[in-house]
Amino acid sequence: MRALQVRELLPDHAGAGLVDLPVPGPGAGEVRVRVRAAAVNFPDLLMTRGGYQLKPDLPFVSGLEFSGEVDAVGAGVTDWRVGDAVVGGNRFGAMAEYTVVPAGALRSKPEAMSWEAAAAYPVAYLTAYVALVRCARIEPGEWVLVHGAAGGVGLATVDLAKALGARVIAAASSAVKREAITRLYAPDAVIAAEPGFRDEVKALTGGKGADVIFDPVGGDVFDESTRCIAFGGRLLVIGFASGRIPEVSVNMPLIKGFSVVGVRAGEYGRRFPERGAENVAAIDALATAGRIRPHVHAVLDLTDWREAFAMLEKREAVGKVVLRP
Repeated sequence: MRALQVRELLPDHAGAGLVDLPVPGPGAGEVRVRVRAAAVNFPDLLMTRGGYQLKPDLPFVSGLEFSGEVDAVGAGVTDWRVGDAVVGGNRFGAMAEYTVVPAGALRSKPEAMSWEAAAAYPVAYLTAYVALVRCARIEPGEWVLVHGAAGGVGLATVDLAKALGARVIAAASSAVKREAITRLYAPDAVIAAEPGFRDEVKALTGGKGADVIFDPVGGDVFDESTRCIAFGGRLLVIGFASGRIPEVSVNMPLIKGFSVVGVRAGEYGRRFPERGAENVAAIDALATAGRIRPHVHAVLDLTDWREAFAMLEKREAVGKVVLRP
């Protein structure tokens, strides 16, 4: 089978490449899936150079999430049958023609979704759900400012926040991205991600500021966000795409009464398995009901993986990029 394998941890993904590997067999409690689509996520890029907190033993196959059809089941598996359409995730292994995962890592694919859309929603929407529902405890009518709103997770957060009844301000870096966000999800406002955004946020919210701020950027964006958050607001720390990990003087949240909350959706599920299962069930129900609509920016063949990775690195994608093994 074709697979994108990381053999060495090197800059510019130089230690990664397409290889032919034996098709793996499922062990007890495992399922083999014929992968139809695999989404590209930033951790996939980081893991090729050892820049992510998870460092699998070398060599390993890239890819966090996928959609496909059950191809074989191991001993003791009763929930899945050959031919079932599924979505799933593991911490790596999806960017291959076949992948083997624990049976519990799979869910039924929403019928109305294409293979590509189904591969694109599990990670992004789970992060958005944990951020908005578990960490921020969002209420209908609250103002939510989403930074990095054109990225895979940011765009999912815009979509989910709208579905949950929030008023959404989406911030993005280019006019092309802002137009795309407006066309796809029609948030309450779309603003430029540039210094001075706090004045626009204050004006849009009647002077009080955003109740919830979703920040995967960090750096200067985080700093300015502390100046346009409402009293009692929740500033959600998702990541540091800017490259700078910011700091906050604790007198700021004291005086303004806001919370700074770290969001790690996968770790949340591992720490609280019952709530983790509830989170997954919630986004699956929203997907099945058509209340969330993942957007796929581009679909490429696995042979074009470098082009797909570059779209994320250059911040060109609006939504998710998907590979077809």
